[in-house]
Amino acid sequence: MPLLTVEEISAGYGNQVVIDALSFHVNRGEIVSLLGASGCGKTTALRTVAGFEPVRQGQIRIDQRLVSSATLTVPPEQRSIGMVFQDYALFPHLNIRDNIGFGLRKKPAVDRRVQVDHLLEATGLDGMAGRYPHELSGGQQQRVALARALAPRPTLLLMDEPFSNLDIELRERLSTEVRDLLKAEGISGILVTHDQHEAFAVSDKVGVMHSGRILQWDSPYNLYHQPKHRFVADFIGQGRFIPGTVRSPQTFETELGMLHGKRTCTQSAGDDVEILIRPDDVVPDDRGDIAAVVRDKAFKGAEILYTLELPTGTRLLSLFPSHADHHVGDEVRVRLDAEHLICFPKHSRTESIQ
Repeated sequence: MPLLTVEEISAGYGNQVVIDALSFHVNRGEIVSLLGASGCGKTTALRTVAGFEPVRQGQIRIDQRLVSSATLTVPPEQRSIGMVFQDYALFPHLNIRDNIGFGLRKKPAVDRRVQVDHLLEATGLDGMAGRYPHELSGGQQQRVALARALAPRPTLLLMDEPFSNLDIELRERLSTEVRDLLKAEGISGILVTHDQHEAFAVSDKVGVMHSGRILQWDSPYNLYHQPKHRFVADFIGQGRFIPGTVRSPQTFETELGMLHGKRTCTQSAGDDVEILIRPDDVVPDDRGDIAAVVRDKAFKGAEILYTLELPTGTRLLSLFPSHADHHVGDEVRVRLDAEHLICFPKHSRTESIQ
């Protein structure tokens, strides 16, 4: 049985419905993310799981116990959850040891000390127990907030944009550390974030949200290579769409020639479609059969992301090794290596999210 089950819940504020008929589940030891742009309802969804917001319909169960329904809201402190907030919410007058041990005040002193020492070491804070929050960096404060949330050994850890105040490099490193720590402690987690890289680094499953609904609940790999909605395809990763016509379930006629993929298209032969081409589908090749002109470039360290324009005016994105330093206006040659061809009906972007 799943640890957390969210079944067809709706919630909102006043007359505004923020989430509607939302369903997902979290298995034991699993880390998931609710991913979406600001205003999509992901934080409201997390707050209903925490017990901070009631649900208007549907049910939420934690460890098979009903904690939310239209007639019941179990208080947060009775749900066996931990919470890590965006602003850390540390107690400025308590040192790091006392901050972490705050939720263990009713435990015997020996047990409290053992658990705090364990978390100080697990989060890389050993040696800082006597310091105060203002004496720590942002990353260290976030580790304290995480350790404090884990100290009571919650069944489920909820994280609301926990890394958004940190710089990119630290955010990436901490997200990986959090995943490793939760896995080591055997604690399930839900991360709310607008950053797909963060969600992918942490999560076993990701739910892409839009307008209060989850459009696709899937692994990071499938969200990237097999998006089921045009909105998801636009939101996840980078890419450009090119027009095409279906010739068979796995064959498309395009301005780049006949493209063959491994996935079966649901559209009928003769239908006009739009085909998603990712940057990693467009491979630099001096002998490639596609000539294009560099229109823009973005240096990314080990790679350069080029915007390439075809003779027809269509633009594609392509990743080149960083030593292949071309200038805007240069002609380059590439070839297409796209096994995971994704197609959508023409003009399906808004239709897929209604």
